[in-house]
Amino acid sequence: MNTKRSAKNTNSHYLDNKPMEIYLFVDPFCAECWSLSPIINKLQIEYGDYFTMKYVLCGNLAIWNQKGGKLDKKKNNQHLKKEDQQHCYTPHLAAISIKAAELQGKKAGIRFIRRLQELLFVENADITDINVIQRCAQHVGLDLEEFIRDVYSQSSAKAFQCDLKISSEMEVNEMPAMVFFNENIEDEGLKITGLYSYDIYVQLLTEMLERFPKPAEKPPLELFLSTNPIMASKDLAMIYDVPVQQIEKQLKKLQLQQKVQKIQAKNGHFWKYTSGGL
Repeated sequence: MNTKRSAKNTNSHYLDNKPMEIYLFVDPFCAECWSLSPIINKLQIEYGDYFTMKYVLCGNLAIWNQKGGKLDKKKNNQHLKKEDQQHCYTPHLAAISIKAAELQGKKAGIRFIRRLQELLFVENADITDINVIQRCAQHVGLDLEEFIRDVYSQSSAKAFQCDLKISSEMEVNEMPAMVFFNENIEDEGLKITGLYSYDIYVQLLTEMLERFPKPAEKPPLELFLSTNPIMASKDLAMIYDVPVQQIEKQLKKLQLQQKVQKIQAKNGHFWKYTSGGL
């Protein structure tokens, strides 16, 4: 589906001299958005030289808040237990905290979003709790005093409202969603909604670039884990294009070196990078 680029961001993709810009619509409570993370990781590893990525919070968070913060069980929330649903009273606080984190830099904002999702989907934490949010900020290295001040500032609230406006303008009503734009600001973007195989996203990137992009080499596994410390075996296998058994073999070697540990979560087991700090 074609869509127009947000007027406020028509020149942002020129800042990094990259021919494409991708809008990634994020909902920290959405299980499928979390499932998209390894695909985004791989896309950035292999083709990050061709695009910049803008994270945009979707409007579902506002809808939930209007309903008193109770999650709509019909919308991709089967991953949350009944008791979790009852305790999500202020989902907008998680959204505002993401915008507060972004005020400390784009990369800081991305680290914060990813850690927030890990807390929910791996550690079963209540990410609507300000204490959990503060621990998340500390974990990713934010200036905590500045972060707390920004959480309750007009700047974060306005940034959140701006994201809601963008998602409305681009008619993003379902999660997950991505919109691809090329360097010609007059051209419409290409929107994809739902979760697909990695090859589909590469195909869209190729179509928008109108040429075949050359994938970059993947970093060594340990280096990748140092910046993406909680990963599932199947996701690492997808990223590295190898069988799960091969990835598991490498992870077990790192486990013997006390560089990773295997952790059990409600959605299966994950590997956590510890850098020898067990």
